[in-house]
Amino acid sequence: RGNTETSSPSSAAMGRRPWKCSRYCKNKPYIKSRYCRGVPESKIKIFDVGKKRTPCDVFPACVHLLSLEKEQISSESLEAARITANKHMINQVGKDNFHIRVRLHPYNIIRINKMLTCAGADRLQTGMRGAYGKPYGLCARVKINQVMISIRTSLKGEEHAAEALRKSKAKFPGRQLVFISRNWGFTPFPKDMFQEGRVEEIEWRGATGRVVADGVGTKFRSGKGVRLSKQGIYHKSSGDIKGINNEAMRFNYDL
Repeated sequence: RGNTETSSPSSAAMGRRPWKCSRYCKNKPYIKSRYCRGVPESKIKIFDVGKKRTPCDVFPACVHLLSLEKEQISSESLEAARITANKHMINQVGKDNFHIRVRLHPYNIIRINKMLTCAGADRLQTGMRGAYGKPYGLCARVKINQVMISIRTSLKGEEHAAEALRKSKAKFPGRQLVFISRNWGFTPFPKDMFQEGRVEEIEWRGATGRVVADGVGTKFRSGKGVRLSKQGIYHKSSGDIKGINNEAMRFNYDL
């Protein structure tokens, strides 16, 4: 009985490959199509949790999780991060006082070229000949400064939302940044301009109009059909700097 044999590591069942094998955006995007069938289901099915139907006026604070790297994020890690952030917010502010939105959707397919590890495997397979793999999982491609997860909540819950996203960072590879937005909720308007635009006309990106609630977000109702910023005309009222794209600047005002 003292000489009981233990199973060797090579004979144990192999698990999933580590994400370092699929982390980098090395190839072209590869999505599900009529040519590529039999793709496994995404692990994340719910992208909005909390009080997702609450109007935009209720939650003024907003915190984002930004990616600082260009990489691929698996659907498993997105689901793990969503669960972590949701659990922390429920414990700290209650289930009716926040709205979490996962901004990444995993459409890119990860392939795997499975190798046999049994005895006599060299007789059954051809190594790297015909190494185009089979669908293995799904991931999302993310760029630098792209928003991964957003949380809108009350002003009292702002610090708790930042802590929830800090915990979620542990589920992702690479580096992320927790950014407390200057805007009102999920809207593009700064807090003071949002409050002013709800009661009277304001000047926004070269146009004059009012901020109108539209569910979770807002609309800017003005007499102009096309905003000046869409035509490449920058205006100081929206914090634009001539020659610098406003979309890239909006997360870096306070850095």
